[in-house]
Amino acid sequence: MRDWDELYHACRNCKSCNLYQTRKNVVIGMGNRDADVMLIGEAPGRQEESIGLPFAGAAGMLLDKMVASIGWSRDQVYIANVVKCHPPKNRDPLKAEVDACMNHLRHQVRFVKPKFIICLGRIAAQAVIDPNFLITAQRGQWFEKKGYLMTAIYHPSSLLRDESKKQPAWEDLKKIRKRYDQYLKTGQ
Repeated sequence: MRDWDELYHACRNCKSCNLYQTRKNVVIGMGNRDADVMLIGEAPGRQEESIGLPFAGAAGMLLDKMVASIGWSRDQVYIANVVKCHPPKNRDPLKAEVDACMNHLRHQVRFVKPKFIICLGRIAAQAVIDPNFLITAQRGQWFEKKGYLMTAIYHPSSLLRDESKKQPAWEDLKKIRKRYDQYLKTGQ
């Protein structure tokens, strides 16, 4: 794949898994295509599918607040999902669906060239960082893979369901900002 247009065409015409049979919209991504930071969620929900943009609704509003709490905005980051189509009944994406979409995500990462990848939730972390990633034990830790610095935090929808995760999430966000500031000062 050579450019964004080819990626959009490939995603819109993709039939690599069964999700194409029920999709109304492909949700590819949004934000700054030259961002230092890329946020990766799991899959679009109903609202995201209806408007064609990632992280709409309550989880999206919380994500905006999370990003703003460390001095960023959606305009400064690039946001994508591992899976580009909405799984029925808001279920988690199946492994076959994740596997089918990984090539699209790899192209997005290659086009954006972020310095930092922040996975939002277990499913994204297992797809991007390590298939055995444990979100409760490994969130907030840094990993280097293929030249990218990566970490994972709780998914915003998880924080909406479980208030007890909000303080640990805030601590993780502060660590991310600290590491990013270090990068700005040293280039590493």
